[in-house]
Amino acid sequence: MASSPLLLSSALSRNPNSGLSIRRRRHGALATTASSEEDHSTKLVTFLGKGGSGKTTSAIFAAQHYAMTGFNTCLVIHSQDPTAEYLLNCKIGTSPIICNNNLSAVRLETTKMLLEPLHLLKKADAELNITQGVLEGVVGEELGVLPGMDSVFTLLALERLVGFLGNLGRRNLRKDKYDIIIYDGINTEETLRMIGVTSRARLYLKYLRNMAERTDIGRLAGPSLLRLVDEAMSLSTRGSNLNGKMSSEIWDILERALERGSSAFGEPREFGCYLVVDPNNPASVSSALRYWGCAIQAGAQVSGAFGTASPHSDVESEEIVKNFSPLPFALCPHVPMGSLPDWNAIISSNPSEDARDLLSAPASSSSNVMEPVKFDPSKKSVSLLMPGFDKSEIKLYQYRGGSELLVEAGDQRRVIRLPPEIQGKVGGAKFADRKLVITMR
Repeated sequence: MASSPLLLSSALSRNPNSGLSIRRRRHGALATTASSEEDHSTKLVTFLGKGGSGKTTSAIFAAQHYAMTGFNTCLVIHSQDPTAEYLLNCKIGTSPIICNNNLSAVRLETTKMLLEPLHLLKKADAELNITQGVLEGVVGEELGVLPGMDSVFTLLALERLVGFLGNLGRRNLRKDKYDIIIYDGINTEETLRMIGVTSRARLYLKYLRNMAERTDIGRLAGPSLLRLVDEAMSLSTRGSNLNGKMSSEIWDILERALERGSSAFGEPREFGCYLVVDPNNPASVSSALRYWGCAIQAGAQVSGAFGTASPHSDVESEEIVKNFSPLPFALCPHVPMGSLPDWNAIISSNPSEDARDLLSAPASSSSNVMEPVKFDPSKKSVSLLMPGFDKSEIKLYQYRGGSELLVEAGDQRRVIRLPPEIQGKVGGAKFADRKLVITMR
């Protein structure tokens, strides 16, 4: 069977000494006191910005920085653009390749990623005979990629590497464990969808469970489908957490896994999200501000912003820093494309110091930048950080009495659960200093 990014762990031979050096050099945002492999968490880092603003260059800069610091790093790209291969001076395939010390790279291709889940379902169906051989007749190599598949299978691949669904997603005991995963996605909109997928999926799961438990067709088909999925998961791992459990227990496990994944994207120790902007391009600046607000709507916390330096200047302007305040801002040094870059010289240069510091900033500094939601019981108000939007683009809804607020903006919906002392109907709202202040009555 063709190699697949979903089986990344079996494709890379690890430097036996790298694990020791990584643990000795662990610090800041990646600090941990755990000594066992199971407790050692992997951090996912990604970049958001307008096309052409320098996301791929910033991703490679970050990957080189973390690798040179001593962290076992993997750059994951999901594009046929050869820019990353040129900047890294290595051929990137669908199995991880070692580019230099502590740095590997892999290219995700959905046509290959969809084969493994199908293969596992076929094996499970052969054991259970649920489809009576129909599934066996499906030829995976004939199947093309439909809209939406890229995000779904990329999320599965990243879950295998990061394990943000907790125990449900960490059953594969991988001998190759990364400290940092740098994800350079197809585009920012797709990345934002993936960031918000676990929190959005929880609502779908709730309604799906209601259908499975309260309708005749659900009670008839639900147990068989759950058993098929469970069997496939058992074949892909060393046993399944769902094996032998009742349907209600399985739904509870899935709910807890999605809750764990949703909280991971808002935790700076587990997820780093950075804006990338071309300071000389007003459209790029506006897009980055908009993506900041969209990331908050998706449930992520933005850790900082990077500007791409021009060939003639590596000094950040006060205006651009002010635009993204209070986010920390740093310039990534210009990387010439006319010749192969010397990454050792680029990373260690003085112009790179601010960018290195921003990538290595402690997680606690990110959490203190600005709270996306702030409750004020004394004024019975809620403050929402909404950069990149104006008041006319934000819509508020209440569907469950006064216990929740549904905020719609940037093609994203976010549910905010109100504490008891603030619950009520919306009395008014005003927009100032990138914040929407909602007064409850």
